[in-house]
Amino acid sequence: MSSSDIFIGETIGTAILILLGGGVCAAVTLKASKARNAGWLAITFGWGFAVLTAVYTSAPLSGAHLNPAVSLALAIKNHDYSTLPEYWGGQLLGAMIGATLVWAAYYGQFHAHLTDKEIVGGPGAQATAAKAVEAEEKGAGPVLGIFSTGPEIRNVVQNLATEIIGTVVLVLAVLTQGLNDKGNGLGTLGALITSLVVVSIGLSLGGPTGYAINPARDLGPRIVHALLPLPNKGGSDWSYAWIPVVGPLVGAAIAAGIYNVAFA
Repeated sequence: MSSSDIFIGETIGTAILILLGGGVCAAVTLKASKARNAGWLAITFGWGFAVLTAVYTSAPLSGAHLNPAVSLALAIKNHDYSTLPEYWGGQLLGAMIGATLVWAAYYGQFHAHLTDKEIVGGPGAQATAAKAVEAEEKGAGPVLGIFSTGPEIRNVVQNLATEIIGTVVLVLAVLTQGLNDKGNGLGTLGALITSLVVVSIGLSLGGPTGYAINPARDLGPRIVHALLPLPNKGGSDWSYAWIPVVGPLVGAAIAAGIYNVAFA
């Protein structure tokens, strides 16, 4: 694979991943959405299908890593770090494009949601306003969860451990049964396996932090949230932002180490 193929493939694939994954979060969250309050099952399966679609689309070009943690694990496994810049650059750019497309697709719903006094506070909505103030003090605005993850209980050690554990499961699944014949990305069967693993992680381990398990998936959309002209959008919670970046990268390194010791 050439450097341009890798960059283009990862950009397209990660954009699709975030468009569909962030899209299901928007559908469940925003007022005037037909899927509002569809719940956690909709979100977990939506993300799983997002992975499936993104992998099938981008695998012919780049091997469909779509995740800096997966790229790092493969680099450790293969002792070759030369293509990491292309993978990571494409993944971050794609994540930002995907998040922007979610905003475009749900533009009217974002406006309705963020100008509703029951959501953002105002006269006659004091109780809800108090919750909004509390969230603002924690650094997270009312629609940040559509773009990036956040913990239900803020405990740095637990939050970091949750992201590490979830990523170890994901990366081990990719390394042991999801790779294509060349060992450099996800094949046809690997796409299905990985999408089901992502659903499983969401159902079993997603409750504490929202299961980023992918640094680009969290950081790219968080940057977009900070830049978009959304009314009453609140903060982007930058004090938490390092956890869904560092945790998955640590988890990937651990998983690659386990693979090299136990399976290689």
